[in-house]
Amino acid sequence: MQRNDESMQRELTDYLAAFVSERRRGRMEEVLAQRTRFIAVLLEDLYQPHNASAVLRSCDCFGVQDVHIVEGRNAYRVNADVDMGASGWLTMHRYGDMDAGLRALRQRGYRLVAATPHRDDCSLDDLPVDRPLAVLFGTEEAGLSDGALAAADEYVRVPMYGFSESFNISVCAALILRELTGRLRAVGGDWGLSAEEKAALRLEWYRRSVRGVAHVERRFMEARGA
Repeated sequence: MQRNDESMQRELTDYLAAFVSERRRGRMEEVLAQRTRFIAVLLEDLYQPHNASAVLRSCDCFGVQDVHIVEGRNAYRVNADVDMGASGWLTMHRYGDMDAGLRALRQRGYRLVAATPHRDDCSLDDLPVDRPLAVLFGTEEAGLSDGALAAADEYVRVPMYGFSESFNISVCAALILRELTGRLRAVGGDWGLSAEEKAALRLEWYRRSVRGVAHVERRFMEARGA
């Protein structure tokens, strides 16, 4: 049954490809080649749409595919003018509480790294990228909750040399992701997506790109007697 599903997925992908320009398909392949799940991001209760959306844009720009969103107290809202469509290319995981989010990350094999200026465990420059890690970011004012900090395996801070105590959350995320993804690509290794993951995302992105995709897929299924 799984083989049949995989075969149908490949056929549907090939079918939808005819409705996507060659240039756009080429761009998708370039992006897929740089996507990673070796690094993930978790956002806890961000409530300012501008910052929430800017983090998504940074994830897309630096090739981080998965964003885990905890909405225990605040609903996560996207500002379309800031997001610029970035969220449509990412895989978003939503949780009603932090315990569920942390549990999901651990099940996926991530070590949990809390971004906070209040712990001196590790400067960003010294944080190793030798195994999958999920960076946890908290609210703009309060930072991460006590529960998130207690659950973290490590703490990371961005070096600062001025009077300000911390960076804006979206700036902090951009700095950390730039450093970690850059170092990941520099050292090489198996940080990219698997063939199966690329296939699933390729189909998802084709669907996003085809106008009237529901009607197009219906024709595809009818032609196969499904």
